[in-house]
Amino acid sequence: MRIGAEDPIKLTTPLDDADVVSLRSGDRVRIHGFIYTARDAAHARLIELIREGGPLPFSLEGQVIYYAGPAPARPGMAVGPCGPTTSYRMDAYAPALIEHGLRGMIGKGSRGEAVKEAMRRHRAVYFAAVGGAAALLSRRVRACELVAYEDLGPEAIYRLQVEDFPVVVINDIYGGDLYEAGLQHYRRDRRDNR
Repeated sequence: MRIGAEDPIKLTTPLDDADVVSLRSGDRVRIHGFIYTARDAAHARLIELIREGGPLPFSLEGQVIYYAGPAPARPGMAVGPCGPTTSYRMDAYAPALIEHGLRGMIGKGSRGEAVKEAMRRHRAVYFAAVGGAAALLSRRVRACELVAYEDLGPEAIYRLQVEDFPVVVINDIYGGDLYEAGLQHYRRDRRDNR
């Protein structure tokens, strides 16, 4: 649910339909509430459970998955550095998770067409977090709880309680793509300055 319409937009998880519909590519967002970490190996296990019809370790409905593997926490911290990893590695899994209720993903880098189509069809958004700022992002994490797949170490699924977690909407449900828009703007500027 949205808790403020000022710039940046403040959202509290889990996200609902009104949240997702209101977001546009380029919006700056601060996330409050709980998000789940998962990387490649955890995604593969989730997809296997979906194929087998087994119960998932957490409900995907309205949730946001952060493509990150937190480092061990230092004393006084909830979690160690936890920056975003490259999102395209999750592209093979993301459409099925979106179809099962996932509303948001946080990572870095662009997404494939199948993921973008799943976001448009099932109403989900893709956020980017700043790469190279893992230590700063970890300061926005208030609590960290293991949810599943402890054997995967830092790539296990963790539930993070976050406050003012800064992200930018890259892909919205209307086909908006901030990376593509940036490239087009750059090409137009170069052409105009010749």
